[in-house]
Amino acid sequence: MIVSASRRTDIPHYYSEWFINRVRAGCALVRNPMNRAQLSRVPLAPDLVDCIVFWTKDPENLLPYLPELDRLGYVYGFQFTLTPYGREIEPGLRDKADIKAAFIELSKRIGRERVVWRYDPIILNAALGVDYHKYEFARLCESLAAYADAAIISFADIYPKLRTDALRKVSDSEVRELAAFIGETAQEHGLRVSACCEEYELSRYGIEKTGCIQRPWLERICGCSLSLSKDKGQRAGCLCAESADIGAYDTCPAGCVYCYANGGGLTAQRRWASHKPNSKLLCGEPAPGEVIKDRRARSNKIR
Repeated sequence: MIVSASRRTDIPHYYSEWFINRVRAGCALVRNPMNRAQLSRVPLAPDLVDCIVFWTKDPENLLPYLPELDRLGYVYGFQFTLTPYGREIEPGLRDKADIKAAFIELSKRIGRERVVWRYDPIILNAALGVDYHKYEFARLCESLAAYADAAIISFADIYPKLRTDALRKVSDSEVRELAAFIGETAQEHGLRVSACCEEYELSRYGIEKTGCIQRPWLERICGCSLSLSKDKGQRAGCLCAESADIGAYDTCPAGCVYCYANGGGLTAQRRWASHKPNSKLLCGEPAPGEVIKDRRARSNKIR
C-alpha cells in the first residue's frame, strides 16, 4: 500500500506530531470527504506500507521524526512544492530562502532520488508574467537541480471556488513559450521534468505527461518491483498510482490563494488551531453512531 500524506493538507509542516503518533499507534482514522459519517481505519504497519509519499511546502517540522521512521523500517519520499511566490500568493509560508535551505538539508539527509521538486502551479497575472517565470525557474534550477530527483510542473487551474484576481487563464502561446524554456533549462541542469494533469501535450519540449505518484519513482525508492493500479479517485487526467490519503480537506492554514483543498474563510485556521495531536483523526473525533470500516490493505511488492 502507498500512503499519501497528504494531497489534502500539509501534514509534514502542520501535523507532524499527529502523524508520528499515528505511526506509533499503527493506524489512522480518515473521514470520507464525500460522506462525513463514513470513516475508515487505515493501517500504518511497516509491513503493509510500501512507501509514504509526503506532500509539503516546508518539511521543517517533520525532519526530527525521520530517524524514527528509518528505525521502524518505513520507506518514504517527498513531493516538495517550492515556488518563487511571495506572501501575496502564499501568505502562510516561511521565508523562501529558509525553505530552500530545508529542501537542501532534506535531500542531503535522505538522498536526492527521494525528493521531487514541484514548480507548481504556474500562475500568470499582471505582476507574474512569462519573463518572471523564466527568470525564477532558472534561478531555482541553479539551486535545486543537484538535490532533486525530478521536477514537476503544472499551470494553475481556475477552480470555481477560488475567488481571487491573482489567477487568470494562461494562453496557449504562454504555455508553449514557458514549456519550451522550462524543458530546455531543466535539461541543461540534468533534471527530468514532467507535467501533472495537463491538457496540453508538452512532450515536444522534453516535458513528459506522467503522474506524481508514479511507478518508476516508487520502485527506485523501494528497491523492488511494485504491482500498482491507477488511482481512480483522482481528477480526470491524473496518472498517479493508487494511494491511501490520510489527510483532510479544509485543514491547511497556509492560505495559498490557488489552493483547491480549502473552501475559503477561516475554517482551516480554526481546525488547525483546535486539532489534537493524540486524536485518531487529523481533526475532530469520531461521533457516536459513526461507522468505522477497516481499509483493506496489502503490500504491493512483487517478491
